[in-house]
Amino acid sequence: MLTKLDELEKRFEELNVLLASPEVVSNQDRLRELGKEHSELEKVVHTYQQLKKVKSDLAASKELMEDESDEELIELAKEEITELTHTETELEKELEILLLPKDPNDAKNVILEIRSGTGGDEAALFAGELYRMYLRYAETHSWKVEVMSSSEGTKGGFKEIIALLEGTDVYSSLKYESGVHRVQRVPETESQGRVHTSAVTVAVLPEADDVEIDIAENELRTDVYRSSGPGGQSVNTTDSAVRLTHVPTGLVVTCQDEKSQHKNKAKALKILKSRLLDQVQAEQNAEQAAARKDMVKTGDRSEKIRTYNFPQDRVTDHRISLTMHNLPKLLQGELEDIIVALRTAYQAEALKGTES
Repeated sequence: MLTKLDELEKRFEELNVLLASPEVVSNQDRLRELGKEHSELEKVVHTYQQLKKVKSDLAASKELMEDESDEELIELAKEEITELTHTETELEKELEILLLPKDPNDAKNVILEIRSGTGGDEAALFAGELYRMYLRYAETHSWKVEVMSSSEGTKGGFKEIIALLEGTDVYSSLKYESGVHRVQRVPETESQGRVHTSAVTVAVLPEADDVEIDIAENELRTDVYRSSGPGGQSVNTTDSAVRLTHVPTGLVVTCQDEKSQHKNKAKALKILKSRLLDQVQAEQNAEQAAARKDMVKTGDRSEKIRTYNFPQDRVTDHRISLTMHNLPKLLQGELEDIIVALRTAYQAEALKGTES
């Protein structure tokens, strides 16, 4: 690990020099690229530098204790060694986590989908409360929220609401929220005061990247032929019509509207690129649909990740056996404690995987 950290520190120092050079400053794309790399390395390198200082101080304290005859100074050195050893261990753990492979989606914006499941009107009402909870959490992080579509419940709340959340590391913060959220409380419509259990599904999907269609020349077959049908005197006299075939997908586009073969080919290529883009986006949507299905299953109460129990003022995350109280505070968007606990638990699992 130390060898890897030495390499990262060296690269960080190189980036400091590059970011100050006039050549990079004048090239916005290069500046943005290097700035991103610098930002990603900054915390790792600074933590490593702290660790090196602690190790140096620890070695000095141990040397002092061995050479010193004054009992009082020896006792002080022992205390310092204990404290530094603890700090060393904590920094090493932090670096292990920082060096874990990054989720490529962590920095992305998200599509947040909330749907009422089992429980009818009560589930729709709670779906509305969950949406407001995430909205307030987004506000504390200065994220932009845009509702993409929504369907209101008959007595309030939402049967479904889909929103785009844009900001810094949105997916990293919210990715563990996907699943079935169960609520236990007495509905306002319940005359006998019985506790009902309802369920709401939440899906957090990383926003799909814009897809740029680039067709290599060897992927394209071009056939020219004479135009047919009514037209001017050039119809059926010149090979102006164009048929483009995208070999990898078999998509075919023909164009004969223009008298010029060049213009027809340009039009056909534009249409072909549009169709390819539509195909890629459809595949992305299919992948997202599969991810969504895996996240929320059927929306049944038994497939829960978290339970909000109002009578007991308790929320329990079943994945990490975490129980917290003060539900009103949580529903006001104060989610940081539970999100940090989930992230820590999954990082610990990832570390176990690297050790095995």
